[in-house]
Amino acid sequence: MIKVDVRGMSCPQPVLITKNAVNSNPKEIEIIADDNTAVNNISRFLKISGYKYEVNEIKEDYIINAKK
Repeated sequence: MIKVDVRGMSCPQPVLITKNAVNSNPKEIEIIADDNTAVNNISRFLKISGYKYEVNEIKEDYIINAKK
């Protein structure tokens, strides 16, 4: 599993960092974000990349768990 932390980053950086993680073709990715726009953009990218994902909100953070 690859873990990615994109908190405090503005678009398009969270998606680009997620893309770099996806390029290594992991079966599972965990992404931590703190911005709803980043979560929406990352979710779209994961779907296009063939991942199923779920988003959980914990305090001010969003945890995106993606699996291929």
